[in-house]
Amino acid sequence: MQRLKDKVVVVTGASRGIGAEIARLFAAEGGRVVCAARTLREGEHQFAGSLERTVAEIRAAGGEAHAVAANIAEPAECETLIESARKVYGVVDVLVNNAALTYYIPVKDYALNRWIRSWQVNLHAPFYLSQLVLGDMIPRGSGAIVNISSGAAIGPGRGPYPDPAVGARGGTCYGAEKAALERFTQGLASEVYQHGVSVTCVSPSQVVPTPGTVHHKLVSSLDDPRGEAPHLMAQAALLLATQPLERVSGRVTYSQQILKEFGWITEAKGRGVTTRGSGYSEI
Repeated sequence: MQRLKDKVVVVTGASRGIGAEIARLFAAEGGRVVCAARTLREGEHQFAGSLERTVAEIRAAGGEAHAVAANIAEPAECETLIESARKVYGVVDVLVNNAALTYYIPVKDYALNRWIRSWQVNLHAPFYLSQLVLGDMIPRGSGAIVNISSGAAIGPGRGPYPDPAVGARGGTCYGAEKAALERFTQGLASEVYQHGVSVTCVSPSQVVPTPGTVHHKLVSSLDDPRGEAPHLMAQAALLLATQPLERVSGRVTYSQQILKEFGWITEAKGRGVTTRGSGYSEI
């Protein structure tokens, strides 16, 4: 069964990691996938992975995909991305806001330009891209927006903090952005529900080994057995993008939690299952 047959899908951050996995699965499900990221070719970024590689893998498997190099920190490039998607495939049916820019720096040391750039990618771009695709979705009375959050949205709670490690990693900025994205998800979902548009948000139940999470020492390697397989996040995003909006819209959830709830997997662990999630995931 091709759940996304002939649907036009835009996936940001599709050059590697979770975004590339989502792009491949959505294409395998019949979607016509526009893959967006800054890295067009191998070697342009310190991490392996590129849009050309993702698109080539999709096409080799018989899927349909198109690459658009875009820096979504810039509103003009967000506009160009959506215009390109419309020009190549038509109006957008599904948007996956996956791209992220992360610096693990304590607030006292955070350079202002990095702070602003991070918020531009992690929160402002999902707002602007959502606004752009709603111009396609609302008139047709259908569409799905899936935002990718993180366990970082779960804060450290109130003090005292006897363990210095609680604040040492410098994740305050990223955590605040993802918490804001979860609130944005539920707010937007309530605004567009009457128009037939679903808006959801999903985080990994466990850390997913990717070049980025290995670099930031969240996992030891791409084969770290403590990590979650990337395909679980891709499946969770697919579920949220294809279920009727009355069943999922406004959900802030976790990959293994939602997959088990809907019977797509039988065993689950991690956030939302064996440990609590963020406040927004519980309302």
